[in-house]
Amino acid sequence: METLHISIYVLGMLVVLALIFDFMNGFHDSANSIATVVSTGVLKPQHAVAMAAFFNFIAIFVVNMKVAQTIGKGTIDPNIVDHYVIFGALVGAISWNLITWYYGIPSSSSHALIGGLVGAAVAKAGTGSLISGGLLKTVAFIVVAPLLGFALGSIIMLIVAWVFVKATPRKVDGLFRKLQLVSAAAYSLGHGGNDAQKTMGIIWMLLIAAGYVNAADAHPPAWVIISCYAAIAFGTLFGGWRIVKTMGQKITKLKPVGGFCAETGGAMTLLMSSAFGIPVSTTHTITGAIVGVGASQKASAVRWGVAGNIVWAWIFTIPASAFMAAVAWWIGTHIM
Repeated sequence: METLHISIYVLGMLVVLALIFDFMNGFHDSANSIATVVSTGVLKPQHAVAMAAFFNFIAIFVVNMKVAQTIGKGTIDPNIVDHYVIFGALVGAISWNLITWYYGIPSSSSHALIGGLVGAAVAKAGTGSLISGGLLKTVAFIVVAPLLGFALGSIIMLIVAWVFVKATPRKVDGLFRKLQLVSAAAYSLGHGGNDAQKTMGIIWMLLIAAGYVNAADAHPPAWVIISCYAAIAFGTLFGGWRIVKTMGQKITKLKPVGGFCAETGGAMTLLMSSAFGIPVSTTHTITGAIVGVGASQKASAVRWGVAGNIVWAWIFTIPASAFMAAVAWWIGTHIM
């Protein structure tokens, strides 16, 4: 692999841009971590985002680096990576995140980044620059992650309903208000562990291309790991409030017991995916779990029209961010 020759200033600018994306990932996706616990009234918004941000960062000590390896080495050919490709990928992903945040659409920051990488790589070197194995695994989980979240959310809801069938509603509500603190923390842990590593993978890819890091290294440098976890936690602390209402109440009305089941199912999906190095969408996962909880009670409890609109956003995320990234790549070649 030929070493990329870029100035330290351009390298620094791209690292900062990547951390801005990471911050926006936390900002955009904080709704995924806190929407259920806020909507059920278990925590006030400011307390919920503080807890979510804390567990986003704590994931640094719990989750392995396999997702970063998939992004950094398993999506596009390392030989075509340069500062223009990274610039295009990040600008494309950030642009799509801003659009969906503005309109309150819970789309995937993860897939916006994947789309950005694909768009910039194809703009530079055609489809032959894509690594099919890593991309197919990611694309497959656009379907698998929400289905797994749906299945786990509904199964946990049914088990809870069976176990507490003789308990009074007041007792159930009181118990699950406490348990939802645990499930929300677990989901935030999974969110931080999976999503922060996507930005790590981008910075790692850039450092390898620029010759600052050995491609044989098993992990990115410690400063990359710490800064990425800190950036996503800081973004979560600010919170993307426009999306909270859609996630927490528009899909289905949640009570603490439902919030616990949705968060637990979502957390299990995220932590399992991270263990296997699969960069999944936290948005898709929690949406599937919320729909599963609602559907396990009765089909009419789910507002299928709202859920359908969210699915359309999922479908458009990768191609839309890829298109924006291709345009950004072209602009980058003229201004950098």
